[in-house]
Amino acid sequence: MSSPKSPVDVDVTPPEPVPVRALPNGLAAFLVFFSSGAVLVLETVALRLVGPYVGVTLQVTSSVIGIALAAIAYGAWTGGWLADRRDPRPLLGPALVLAGIATAITLPVVRYAGEVLRGGAASAILLLVAAAVFVPAALLSAVSPLVVKLQLADLRRTGQVVGRLSGIGTLGGITATLATGFVLVATLPSSVIMVGLAVALGLTGLILGAYLYRQDRSRLPGPARARSALAVLGLAGAGLAAVAPNPCDLETAYHCASVEADGSRPTGRTLLLNSAQHSYVDLADPTHLEFEYTQWIGAVADVVAPTGHRLDALHVGGGGFTMPRYLAATRPGTDNLVFEIDGGLVDLGRAELGLRTGPEMRAEVGDARMLVAGEPAASRDLVVGDAFGHLVVPWHLATREMAAEIHRVLRPGGIYVQNVIDYPPLRFVRAETATVAAEFRHVALVAPPAALAGEYGANFLIVASDAPLPLAAVGERLGTLDAPTRLLSGADLTAFVDDALVLTDDYAPVDQLLATA
Repeated sequence: MSSPKSPVDVDVTPPEPVPVRALPNGLAAFLVFFSSGAVLVLETVALRLVGPYVGVTLQVTSSVIGIALAAIAYGAWTGGWLADRRDPRPLLGPALVLAGIATAITLPVVRYAGEVLRGGAASAILLLVAAAVFVPAALLSAVSPLVVKLQLADLRRTGQVVGRLSGIGTLGGITATLATGFVLVATLPSSVIMVGLAVALGLTGLILGAYLYRQDRSRLPGPARARSALAVLGLAGAGLAAVAPNPCDLETAYHCASVEADGSRPTGRTLLLNSAQHSYVDLADPTHLEFEYTQWIGAVADVVAPTGHRLDALHVGGGGFTMPRYLAATRPGTDNLVFEIDGGLVDLGRAELGLRTGPEMRAEVGDARMLVAGEPAASRDLVVGDAFGHLVVPWHLATREMAAEIHRVLRPGGIYVQNVIDYPPLRFVRAETATVAAEFRHVALVAPPAALAGEYGANFLIVASDAPLPLAAVGERLGTLDAPTRLLSGADLTAFVDDALVLTDDYAPVDQLLATA
């Protein structure tokens, strides 16, 4: 019987690593560039996929960025772990094919899950964003460490190899971000972008797998069975994408838009943006104002300028062009200039909402903040602020600097009316009223009494001018409306605003103010 070996006799030599062949430098660079770029395409398009269900707010944007970064971190970590334990070459093709399948499946998953998770709750936002981004982004992020492992044949060049491939990956992400934001989203629906990306990933993975199999036929298993399984998964994903519910009639560069007919009013049409009601127009009667806040704007306009008296009006935000059409119908000769950032909505208005542009109804496509700055001073009698990103006034249109630009554009005695939406505890409407009051001498607020009491969320209309407001006449006009409405001014408005924050370009936490307590 032999005696046991002493500790010094134990063989502790680590096993020889399995030799791996490096990829051609051009192929390695392409894989890192392509996979990194695909992650950024997913991240950019994900915001548009989830927007119809949870909105496009700072919280949603932050969630998309955070979930994408988490996917990149876990994917890179897992890819590096696998690269140290297995030959990376046979893993590259399947990783890309699986990422393509996950991308294809993302579309139906988000659309089905979105119907269940609809709303602005933080948990719903995080879950829906994770469904849109995490799995395909993690699979794609595993590609770079697998490639890096293959290229590290010479330890004396480790820094050079890692730095070069890391830089190429970053360039891929930058290129994809710019191309998606400036080109793809402006020209293609999100569904087409996602399906196109899925096909590109799948084909790249299959071609790469076939190439590497021919190069390493003696060491890599035959891919026929794996290809068949992946093909079945891909077809299943494509089938689900084809039958998934689509909330959009038209996907513009900024919105998922649809138009619904009013069952109780044959000529009535409601414009929905990201599944939220934004405008109502009557194709046969432009003087019909369905929504309460449009009735309030109409009441102010009717008092300021009697019917038949032309105005020079500027509209910050077009939407369904309800108020421009109203002013054009009740005050012939009125010059309506509409600033609308979404050119797709202008086209939709012409096609389905009765919009007829011309010398007295002009629509300029662009960011209102930039366009207002280019308007002549003292050139408008009425400015209507009705611009929203989902249900939120874009922060740069809610600051004191923006109010100052509007003040500059108004003639002496001109009126500014701004529509905002807020929810209890009403922090945003208080701050926005304080912001407008910092630039105008006279300010009033129109809203449902219960909403002012903080019982529910609603539209609020801020009315401002440097000249005394015709409050009695406006109040009398509001009293003729069906729904109860309160006009807040003077000491009552001061008490309501209290010590609310004045929003500036330097500090305008609009989304946080809108968050419910």
